This record gives sequence, C-alpha cells and structure tokens, in this order.
Amino acid sequence: MSTEAFHQLVARVDLNESEDQMVARYISGLSITIQDALAMQTLWTVSEAYNRALVAEKQEKRKFSRSGQQYQGGTKSGQPFYSYARGGSSSSGGQGASSGVPRLGRMHSNEMEEIPEAHAGQIVAVFGVDCASGDTFTDGSVRYTMTSMNVPEPVMSLAVSPVSKDSGGQFSKALNRFQREDPTFRVGLDAESGQTIISGMGELHLDIYVERIRREYKVDATVGKPRVNFRETVTQRAEFDYLHKKQTGGQGQYGRVTGYIEPLPHGSSTKFEFENMIVGQAIPSNFIPAIEKGFKEAANSGSLIGHPVENIRVALTDGASHAVDSSELAFKLAAIYAFRKCYPEARPVILEPIMLVELKAPTEFQGTVTGDINKRKGMIVGNDQDGDDSVITAHVPLNNMFGYSTSLRSMTQGKGEFTMEYKEHLPVSQDVQMQLVNNHKASKAAE
Repeated sequence: MSTEAFHQLVARVDLNESEDQMVARYISGLSITIQDALAMQTLWTVSEAYNRALVAEKQEKRKFSRSGQQYQGGTKSGQPFYSYARGGSSSSGGQGASSGVPRLGRMHSNEMEEIPEAHAGQIVAVFGVDCASGDTFTDGSVRYTMTSMNVPEPVMSLAVSPVSKDSGGQFSKALNRFQREDPTFRVGLDAESGQTIISGMGELHLDIYVERIRREYKVDATVGKPRVNFRETVTQRAEFDYLHKKQTGGQGQYGRVTGYIEPLPHGSSTKFEFENMIVGQAIPSNFIPAIEKGFKEAANSGSLIGHPVENIRVALTDGASHAVDSSELAFKLAAIYAFRKCYPEARPVILEPIMLVELKAPTEFQGTVTGDINKRKGMIVGNDQDGDDSVITAHVPLNNMFGYSTSLRSMTQGKGEFTMEYKEHLPVSQDVQMQLVNNHKASKAAE
C-alpha cells in the first residue's frame, strides 16, 4: 500500500470513536455482508428481541413459567411482546398474541434468581406467559417464527385411565400440561374402546409420565400393556374402479371413482399423497375434496392389523356422477370402499419402528451383550472402545426392546447403560407379519 493510500484510509476512520460506535459499525458491515452472501431478508437490529420457548414448567405454587433462550436483543421485565406458535401460525389466528413479561428469572436447580433484563444468548425463565414449547416471542415489529423443532412421530402407545371418576379433572389437566411441555407426547382416544391412549418415544418415556400423573397430580391410574405403533404400506400399484350406488326411495347415493394406489419413494417426507388427474368434468370439482377425505379416512386403518397406512399415493383418473343422487357423502363412501377393495391387491406389508440403540458396558460383558442384541433381531453397526468399556451401536426393532433395562442390568451386574432413539420404520419379516395378522384376527374375534 502506498503512503498516499494509507493516509486516505486513515482519513476515513474516526480514531476517536467509542467502543460502542466501533461495534455498531462492525455489526452494520457484517449485516450487509451476510445479507449479500446469503440473499437473506434484512437482518434485525440489536434492539429487536427474539425469544424461543423451549420447555414449559410449572412451579410448586402452580404458577406457570417458561424456559426460553434469548436469540437477539434484550427483554426487560414488564416489556410487551408478541408470541407466534411453532410451525408459523400464531396463537391468535396468525396475528400474534400480545402479552407482557411480568417477571424474568435465572434458574439454579430448583432455585430462582429474579433478574430485571435478559440479553442475547441467555436462557431464562419467563413467568406468567401462556405458550407452548417451540413458540417464538418478538417485540411485534416483525412477524417471525424460529425454525420449528423436528418432532418425530410417537413409536409406542398405551391405554391409561383414572381409577376414580372423581379424578377425571386432574387427570385431564395433567395430560393437557404434558402435551404443552413435550411435543413428542401425544394424547388420543381409541375410537372402538373409548380409552385414553398416550403415545411417546418409548417405554421409559411413557412410564415417566404415568408416574408424574400419580406423584404430581395424586391420580391413581390404571395402565394397559404398552403397544408398538406399527404402520402399514403398499409395495406395488393396484387399480380401483368402484361404483357406490344406493337407492332408498328418496334421494339416492351415486358416486364412481377410478384410479390407482401406489407406494411413494422410500424416505419420502409425505406420508399420504392424493392427486386429481381427471381431465374434464367427469366428477364435479366440488366433490373432489370429499373423495380425498374418504381415501385419507380409509388409510387410517389398514386391513392387515388395523394400523395407519403411510407412504402411499392415490391417483384419481376418472369417475362418474349423477345429476340428482351424487353428493359429498356418496363420493366419500365410494372412495372408502374403493380403497378397501384394491388395498389387498397392492401387496401390503407391516412396518415396525427400528430404534438406534447405543449401549455402554465393561468389555468383559461385550460377548453377552452382543449375543443378546442378536437374539432381539438387532443389527450391530458399531463397536468401539472407551477405556475399559465397550460402546456398541445397533439397530433393533422396538417390539423386541421391552424390558431391556432390566435385562441389561442383569447381564452386566448393573454396570451397563443404554440410550435409544427412533430411526425409521422398516418392513417386518414374513413370519412376524403372519404372527401380527393372526393376533389381530384373534383380538377382533374376541370382541
């Protein structure tokens, strides 16, 4: 650099600027650089506050608190803000729910230290705020939601009910709270038995919530046997051409649907896909949503073991309608019956959840542990050493992992430990499928 160029550069820099001015200038330049490089929207200034609710907790005095991370700017106690629900929709119909921050705190175990302000990077407790895990808080100047957390589908379910009808209120309150705390915890109702079904990521996961119902809400609960969330899918294309026609004296029912079902590519993020490929007006367009709804409803229960059908595509290619007798109900029923008729021709199979299991045990027990994994039809994909311990990684069907905690402790004299997380659903072996189908038929016959 020449002497003249150096003096020109110095002339453009204020050597007397404060640290705050220097930082502001640096951030401004960095913002422009990142914006140009990534073609992002204008980056927010430091004064704009963004929080993300991570975990919902409830203190002993039953006052709700939310643990969240401050992503940008600062938040003061009493400051108004807007909350937006995870997934992009707000809790107030898309406009953001206006609220305030009554109190801020920093948690130390079960002790809370009240603080006047939260800064970027801090994880703090916010009291008196109604939100769910994954919600985003802003100062209202910009509508924005942080990237939604990846929430896997539950892989295990069990029936649970309060022993006393008088405990129904507390029981419902507990389940509602747990759903807000944990997106992987689901609550549903069995349509046939009317039982409350809770679903989660494994045996231990559900055991913890059952124990919390008893301990925190003083509700004695009856718990059914855990059951694995199997799925069904098709392996080949099958065509359908079904006419639903019914005449009862008044207005009848008439609807004809033609098309095919086929499997989606393995690993597809879409579980169910419907495509209207009709050219012309063989079926009026106002009946198409009812047809799609009918196929979706039919796919909720496969004919093999009654579990949901996924990774399936339905293509509607033709059909017929009647000027008087056609209705949404007629076409919905036509779709349901068409699916049930062609489904067996698509060579359906049962899918089971496969878990990624990582276990750690002293090397002396390695042979016993790996042998047990093989007996459970697991596939060992890794075997490493960590000092005197063996670290084994395996893919194991969840249906074969019941009671594994007790078995591992017994095999390793209490020195073994393991973690387990969902990996994917894969087809079961032919003998397992026959057994599951026979068990399903036996249970239906006993009802």
